[in-house]
Amino acid sequence: MSVTATIMNSATGEPIQKMVFGRMPKPWASFTLTSGELVTADRVDVGKPAPGKFVVPVSVWVTPKK
Repeated sequence: MSVTATIMNSATGEPIQKMVFGRMPKPWASFTLTSGELVTADRVDVGKPAPGKFVVPVSVWVTPKK
């Protein structure tokens, strides 16, 4: 089962993009954004699903260099 995560900017708190991972990303995972920049995850937040839903919101916080 794949995990859809929102990539968040740690400096501004703004969402950068959505990304699909094959499994839950680790807090030290490195990946490439659509802009071509290589980033490392600062932290991974897993939220609670909405009532009656099974989809859990996942946020991966990164610090882009730009």
